[in-house]
Amino acid sequence: MNAGPRAFRAVLLDLDGTLLDTAPDIASAANRMLLQLGRATLPEAQVVEFIGKGVANLVHRVLAETGGDGGAHDHALEIFENTYLAHVADRSRPYPGVIAGLDRFRARGMALACVTNKASRFTLPLLAATGLSPYFGAVVSGDDVARRKPEPDAFLAAAGALGVTPAESWVIGDSANDVKAARAAGMAVVVVPYGYREGLAVEALGADAVVASLEAAAGSITMVASYP
Repeated sequence: MNAGPRAFRAVLLDLDGTLLDTAPDIASAANRMLLQLGRATLPEAQVVEFIGKGVANLVHRVLAETGGDGGAHDHALEIFENTYLAHVADRSRPYPGVIAGLDRFRARGMALACVTNKASRFTLPLLAATGLSPYFGAVVSGDDVARRKPEPDAFLAAAGALGVTPAESWVIGDSANDVKAARAAGMAVVVVPYGYREGLAVEALGADAVVASLEAAAGSITMVASYP
């Protein structure tokens, strides 16, 4: 990685597709919603392609694939949100290397924040249920800022909460939204090869680098942080 002269003090991490594989619970909630609406369900792999731009967009895309909106969007959104909240962490789990990576970051004194487009009513219980809450000095959800990713607001808010500058912050994500938001915030950004990219190749995201896992990222970032 070519990080130039920067000395990194903080790592800002996306949630869905970066820290946690949340697709099983999101797809399950979407299909429960469809069943309540009397519609056919969708394969999990198809629902995964709709993750990353917020719940309202996901519901819109799911409805479009199963007969259209038909004026049902608001009702469908309410169903989805209620069922997802009730089952937010049934099958969601950290990806391999996540815990080891977070431990390594913390051991090296890096400040950590979770930055997500997910609403706080889902984010906070999900982090708690999966044991990730204690790692983060700041959590910025989609409803905590005026503009969600790909705008820079959430990353800038997280850096401010941690007391670091954008130049001292490194973003780890999995999507074009993460890369665009990081660039707009003036932050370095790497991406993992797994997660939810809406069908884009990971090389097409335009990040500074692709890292195999969070554990691998922790080794690279802490090395750069130690030798600015």
